[in-house]
Amino acid sequence: MNFYEKLQSLDRRYIYLIVALAIIIPLLIPYNSKTYVTEPTENVYRMIDSFSGRPDKAILLCYSHDASTTAELLPMEVAILRHCFERNIKVFTLTFLEAASPLVDYSINIAKEDFPEVVSGVDYVNFGFKPYSLFLPILLGMGEDIAEAVDTDSEGRKIENLPIMQDIKNYNDMNLVMDFSASGSVFSWITYARVKFGANVAAGITAVMAADNYPYLQSGQLIGMLSGLKGAAEYEALVDLFAAYSNGDYPNGRPLSRELHREIIIPLNTDYVTYIYEENNEKKEVVTDVKLDYKFKTARIGMNAQSVAHIMIIVFILIGNVGYFMSKKKTGR
Repeated sequence: MNFYEKLQSLDRRYIYLIVALAIIIPLLIPYNSKTYVTEPTENVYRMIDSFSGRPDKAILLCYSHDASTTAELLPMEVAILRHCFERNIKVFTLTFLEAASPLVDYSINIAKEDFPEVVSGVDYVNFGFKPYSLFLPILLGMGEDIAEAVDTDSEGRKIENLPIMQDIKNYNDMNLVMDFSASGSVFSWITYARVKFGANVAAGITAVMAADNYPYLQSGQLIGMLSGLKGAAEYEALVDLFAAYSNGDYPNGRPLSRELHREIIIPLNTDYVTYIYEENNEKKEVVTDVKLDYKFKTARIGMNAQSVAHIMIIVFILIGNVGYFMSKKKTGR
């Protein structure tokens, strides 16, 4: 057999082994890759960050997925919760899917480990699991009065008695709903919360759902979108670059700069956020006092493995096609 025929007859187990190594090695030995932030992700960040330190504003995170999609959705949920805790933004969580209830607690617990000052009922509230039969009554009811529509939180406390509800009444105050989903559940929020009450709606979705949501981005019905692991990695980088920035000049986070986050690389193998950028054709490095915990960079490490695996698959497709057509050409002769 010639070279191309050998390619066609290659045992597929070797291909699986190479793809497996392409995924495992970047996970075990993370490398620094540049995270380019797209506009839909940046818009979500800007909207949430605009509520920073405002007692009269809050966001709602709705969990509409089960454990099968946590690899893509959990990192973005943790990143957004961390952003809220870093910047003193009130946040509510809710799910109408029973399987998602433990995921809500899990993401909150991960995010608040580094924020001992964050208190349930004061800085955040988990509304908990509500039966899907109450989806429309709660969705529409929150347009009038959140405390009346939801009534109690996951701990059985009356919503109206919690300190966090001061200055928060309806969608005018809780003016961003972010739905995390592997389906089209965000469309219900667009149909009712957006159209009827004018609430801002954003989506955190798996990568395969992105194409279905782009028309709503273009029409302005979605103010932004985090798409798959890539969107989660982008949001992680923005939080490290801006929300978590802490020094004498910017004790509560620095202003978002599009030019800055396009130029800076955050190494994954350091204990603290380190900005690497170029100035006058010379590389410069700035070490901050922001702790870079592993749990806050899982999406970026996952993106490294995902990128390498995709490249390997493309290479195999190209090699396979070249081998096939060369073999056909020889047979034709």
